[in-house]
Amino acid sequence: MAPRKGIFITIEGLDGCGKSTQLEKLAAVLRADAHDVLATREPGGTPLGDRIRGVLLDSATTGLSPWAEMALMFASRAQHLHEVILPALEKGRIVLCDRFTDSTEAYQGGGRKLGSDAVLTLHRLLCGNIQPDLTILMDSDPAASVARARRRNRARLATDSGEGDENRFERESRAFFERVHNAYLAIARREAHRFFVVDARRSAEIVHPEIVAAVRDRFKLAARTA
Repeated sequence: MAPRKGIFITIEGLDGCGKSTQLEKLAAVLRADAHDVLATREPGGTPLGDRIRGVLLDSATTGLSPWAEMALMFASRAQHLHEVILPALEKGRIVLCDRFTDSTEAYQGGGRKLGSDAVLTLHRLLCGNIQPDLTILMDSDPAASVARARRRNRARLATDSGEGDENRFERESRAFFERVHNAYLAIARREAHRFFVVDARRSAEIVHPEIVAAVRDRFKLAARTA
């Protein structure tokens, strides 16, 4: 592949760890610094991906095998790369993505016990082995994160936000989320060159400036001055 012109940053972590909040805060800072930023998410990010997201996250989707689940994750991701991420990078934009293949390795590889090899093989075959330039891992307590995610999804359903029921994964056991958490930490150790691990057990106001500083330092992005 030709060298990309933009910067690809992903944010990872357990459901309820504050990923989406930190992505929005980081995007706002980078835009204020006059950078061209695209914020997106997985599964989803495209019309097709959003339809797949509905299947994957709806708690009414029962009987979905772990292998089918992983295949759907990669179907959404392959389209997302082709339609959104790679064109944005080619234009020199900063792409901020809420989840990428590390999520699949943690949730399906670790949580579902499918292993890393299958995930990494599919990533090479379907996604050209494209890697983020930086991955921010929000390291959080599994029990607290999942409890927060469950409260969020109950509130979303009660207010009819239009997002629908995205509670399927939050119904998993504590042991499942412990495996996901451990898998994330293992990936971060293996891929230490591209991971920035932040303690997400603290408040968003404390975590946010640490993330901004890490991004600016990694890519030599100066803050905009008045």
